[in-house]
Amino acid sequence: MKKSRGRTGRKRRRKHLQSFKDGVSCSHKLEYIKLKKWLKDRGFEDSNLRPAEFWDTGRGLMTTKAFQAGDLIISLPEKCLLTTGTVLSSCLGEYIMKWKPPVSPLIALCTFLIAEKHAGEKSLWKPYLDVLPKTYTCPVCLEHDVVSLLPEPLRKKAQEQRTTVQELYMSSKAFFSSLQPLFAENTGTIFNYSALEWAWCTINTRTIYMKHSQRECFSLEPDVYALAPYLDLLNHSPNVQVKAAFNEQTRSYEIRTNSQCKKYEEVFICYGPHDNQRLVLEYGFVVMDNPHSSVYVSSDILLKYFPPLDKQRNAKLSILKDHDFLENLTFGWDGPSWRLLTALKLLSLRADEFTCWRRTLLGDVISARNEQQTLNITAKICHFLIQETQHVLLQISQLKKNKENLKNHLALVEALRLEDLKILQKSAEILCNLNMAKT
Repeated sequence: MKKSRGRTGRKRRRKHLQSFKDGVSCSHKLEYIKLKKWLKDRGFEDSNLRPAEFWDTGRGLMTTKAFQAGDLIISLPEKCLLTTGTVLSSCLGEYIMKWKPPVSPLIALCTFLIAEKHAGEKSLWKPYLDVLPKTYTCPVCLEHDVVSLLPEPLRKKAQEQRTTVQELYMSSKAFFSSLQPLFAENTGTIFNYSALEWAWCTINTRTIYMKHSQRECFSLEPDVYALAPYLDLLNHSPNVQVKAAFNEQTRSYEIRTNSQCKKYEEVFICYGPHDNQRLVLEYGFVVMDNPHSSVYVSSDILLKYFPPLDKQRNAKLSILKDHDFLENLTFGWDGPSWRLLTALKLLSLRADEFTCWRRTLLGDVISARNEQQTLNITAKICHFLIQETQHVLLQISQLKKNKENLKNHLALVEALRLEDLKILQKSAEILCNLNMAKT
């Protein structure tokens, strides 16, 4: 008979099972040991948070103690932050100071990241660079085939994001060339497009907001970025609230939680009340059951359900445009938005009701017929979007079988579309109940 390990053994087993339930600690991995030592040398010590892998969010930070509302989660000293001040005090500083027209704070940080990554073992920031993602899933990194599967208006914004980064690269090439005296290798090879894309994504997805005073050596774009090693391992949740700011007294960037967090759970912060389209655009991830998420209805889809021969059609469109009722028309977890219903009510006005358009925009009921037609068209649009989403999910399923190299990118779009489908199905149910109540 196997001898019992007693209370200590039971506690050890419970702790082991707990780690798999909530997250698997990564603090034993060499890159995190080196990062913690590097941070300690800069005045940061923390025994409450440890890097871990979580089944749903990936890499994050686990707490080794219970947090109560108001508790300090993390306090990262100024010496640990990577800002434009860090860049100016490096060998890049003199080149930035004399370059005309001045570079933006964003380009200064991108340049520093690329240069330090190229320096490898010689970089003072190597322990931090070693834990940064090697690749990203921001729309700028997605293949054209994957971008085409995104819903509107995200697809258009994804294309705009790519254009922005491409233009940034082209406009910075001359500045990159001016840095040649610092490198043995050709700057064109070091500061190539993929290097800038990686650096841009690092800054776009991982910086904290920290306002710096305007410097003459930079363009007039706001200098509000700071990379925060270790702190940037904290993941986003829409269900928590935090207070985050630079503390002038302690000269540290501090985050306090307004929520409770149990021991060995993942610690979350909130990036803001963003819907999933915004999260994909800015950070390259999706949150399941995101309470802020919506499915957007384009004006093109709206007009498919109204007769083109309607004499007031152009006048109605003009009114909607003038009063900003052709944008942000959505379905949410609680059904069609007021804005969507109002736009559809106005488009559903008969010729003899058209003079009442101002009352429609204020939310007044014009007629029972108008209300019923609006509900019917809303339901049709909802069902059309359900079918379109299901079709795209089928396309993604096929692509996943054929394009292994796009697996992560396709998984992101699939997660977004599945969330959209849940919202649309919920909206269809709400509309069905509303229709039944009216008949």
